[in-house]
Amino acid sequence: MTAVDVAGPAAPAWRGGFGRLWTAAVVSRVGDALRATALPLLAVHLTDEPLVIAAVTACGYVPWLLFGLLGGAVADRVDQRRAMWAVDLVRGLLVAAFAFAVALDRASVPLLLLLAFSLTTLQTLFDNASTALLPSLVDREALGSANARLLTGQQIAGGLLAGPFVPLLLAAGAGMPFAADSATYLVAAALVASLRIRPPERVPRPAGSTLRSEIGAGLHALWADRPLRAVCVSTLLCNVGMGALIATLVLHVTRWLHAGSTGYAAVMTAYAAGSIAGGLAAQRLARRTGRVRALLLAGTVQTASLVVAGTVRHLAALAAALLLLGAMGMVWNVHQVTLMQRRSPAPMVGRISAAFRTASVSGAPLGALLGGAAAHACGLNAPALLAAALFALAVTALIPARRRDVSDGAPEDGVTARRAAH
Repeated sequence: MTAVDVAGPAAPAWRGGFGRLWTAAVVSRVGDALRATALPLLAVHLTDEPLVIAAVTACGYVPWLLFGLLGGAVADRVDQRRAMWAVDLVRGLLVAAFAFAVALDRASVPLLLLLAFSLTTLQTLFDNASTALLPSLVDREALGSANARLLTGQQIAGGLLAGPFVPLLLAAGAGMPFAADSATYLVAAALVASLRIRPPERVPRPAGSTLRSEIGAGLHALWADRPLRAVCVSTLLCNVGMGALIATLVLHVTRWLHAGSTGYAAVMTAYAAGSIAGGLAAQRLARRTGRVRALLLAGTVQTASLVVAGTVRHLAALAAALLLLGAMGMVWNVHQVTLMQRRSPAPMVGRISAAFRTASVSGAPLGALLGGAAAHACGLNAPALLAAALFALAVTALIPARRRDVSDGAPEDGVTARRAAH
């Protein structure tokens, strides 16, 4: 299959729906980053029991495993715009109540765990509804650019803008980061509620249809589509590898490289900067190669970066490797989401999105366990090499999506490939 150069993909119009959705996503991500930083600090203040502190992190994963597929099925049944603003309104009120409890020094470990679990449970509906809503706001040919702008904006907001505010907010009171997070949820809810879009036409559900049968239909549709199936399996393998790397990265930097906390901050900054650069370049790369080839290239570069990270014992090499890892990771995310949105039947976008997200989340904790075991058994650089092996498997799993009889995108996408003769 030969890639076709085109004039370039259309960009989404900032006026109207997409601009408000982008602003809501960026504002909400700032609040998420504030809470993500403050929550572990509060947990350490409340208890010094490692298992309890780890449970706070686990609450960010478990609801996806329990309710992720259900959230996708519900997102396909309801008005996604209403679901999103209602969820953000509830989350804003929950976090506001928690901020009030912290300010009164009434916070407790059970309350903290309940908050983390509740917010992630609600997120399973919000994220799947958001993915399904975007094609209603922008033209199909602009989906790639829209995803790139959304993900890049969120990375800048969460990775760069929110961090400096955490110490200032904490200085004003332990509950202030949570109060600020609550405010971002309420602002995002108002922005999403103000969207004026025509609800997509829905095919009437067969008599007796249940959520369970609809989830099964969505999973079947995902598995029946060769490119989507390959991308989903590849994404799962990548997330197992990333879980192994991230869980042990602090040990890799501080003990294997002896670079200390300054070195750790440097490599994390490099990763964030790479992610932003990747978001800016994602569409340009896909225009030259096609979306599936962009995924193959991203996975290949990430594999090489991880090999460097696991074999070259120098901080500069690790920083360069993580910069490339972040850049190609953003390229992967943009085109994985766009392919999923474009190839999924419209009534099933939420369910197929849920399958992708659930697979992604399940890979991270598994990878963390494997990374810890590898570091213990084979050395502190072993998780990076384990991640490289998993990324190589991911690239291999993606190859079937490049068969000569499979297109990586619809012709109107502006980033496509010419279907070869059978």
